[in-house]
Amino acid sequence: MTTVVLARAQWPADDADTELAGVAGFIESAFSPLVAAVAERCLSSFFGAPPAVLARGERTAIAIATSTGDLATAAAVATAVQAGRRVPPLLFYQSNLNAAAGYVAARWGLAGPVVCTMPGSACQPSATSEGQAEDLTSRALAEAHATAALLIEDGDADAALVIAANAYLGGAAFGTAELVGPSWWSST
Repeated sequence: MTTVVLARAQWPADDADTELAGVAGFIESAFSPLVAAVAERCLSSFFGAPPAVLARGERTAIAIATSTGDLATAAAVATAVQAGRRVPPLLFYQSNLNAAAGYVAARWGLAGPVVCTMPGSACQPSATSEGQAEDLTSRALAEAHATAALLIEDGDADAALVIAANAYLGGAAFGTAELVGPSWWSST
């Protein structure tokens, strides 16, 4: 099946995008709020308000790729362990990238497969330039598209929400989401 990009969103989209909105159950990190923000923008531009149309949501996968992972959560856990302090339970939950995907799936009624990957060994704890950050996000997006293509070609899904998300120590965050699916979806 041939797929097309049905909707697209990114963070930051413009100079007004300075602070990501918090997401209940996720603390101390911009990663999950970044995933939620780009997914929300992308899916709402196609479906309107959540949830997605049931017949389409049931066959929509989520493919997230990140070159950084959730660095802030990893750093917070490491700091607590080093200091001999109790690690907040939410940090364990959110350290799994599937938690952010699960949040999006539940909010939007997406019931297809969920796959999260980290392309290569491109992890960078801090973005040294906006160009480098954009390049890593672009590579992550290509990886997420490749994953989505496999899920669709194998018949596991008809469409996929493809997300590339990179959140750096120090607060910089860059993400892109694309809903890819059959071209006939855009006409109905």
